[in-house]
Amino acid sequence: MSGIKQNLDEIRHELGGRARLVAVSKNHPAEVILEAFNAGQLIFGENRVQEILAKQPLVPSAIEWHMIGHLQSNKVRLIAPFISMIHSVDSLNLLSEISIQAIKSQRVIDCLLQVFIATEETKFGLDQEELYDLLARIRKNPLPGVRIRGLMGMASFSDDTALVRLEFRGLKLLFDKVCSEFFIDEPHFNELSIGMSGDYHLAIEEGSTLVRIGTKIFGSRY
Repeated sequence: MSGIKQNLDEIRHELGGRARLVAVSKNHPAEVILEAFNAGQLIFGENRVQEILAKQPLVPSAIEWHMIGHLQSNKVRLIAPFISMIHSVDSLNLLSEISIQAIKSQRVIDCLLQVFIATEETKFGLDQEELYDLLARIRKNPLPGVRIRGLMGMASFSDDTALVRLEFRGLKLLFDKVCSEFFIDEPHFNELSIGMSGDYHLAIEEGSTLVRIGTKIFGSRY
């Protein structure tokens, strides 16, 4: 049994079907992705468009690629033909560009709205007021090339588990509120992307449906 397969099996057992696993393959080669795919992993997350473009032609087409890093509008067209989900939508301009490029590719792209929940100012994301403004605008002027599936957030990089849990719980409460106010009749709004290698246990307890794990699967990145 390879180390990757064993790691995947252990994580899946811990998840217990409560959340889906996004294997974060940043800085790891296509051969490693193929090894994980052969061990049953279908969803892979990347932070940079350049890496997705380099790896995507080298691995099976059945793989679902998720963009989890900050995305620039001028690079959307490069991944629009095949990307399965974009977790990191943090502006109406970006969402509009995704819709435009999806329509050009005759697709509808699943998107998550990234919400700022951490204490570090370096992280991206919408605050609650910006989130509500965006949702109100697309309610008036729908974007046919995108389907908003839920919210994403990155907790503070901290050993304070109480703080991290509080941030995750706050985002889950916001998710529930947004769902009831904007998506009550749209069952596809059902994804909450929180939790990474260091805090996914807390995230699962607080309602995560997608966990983004890299180091615990593949080891240290080089």
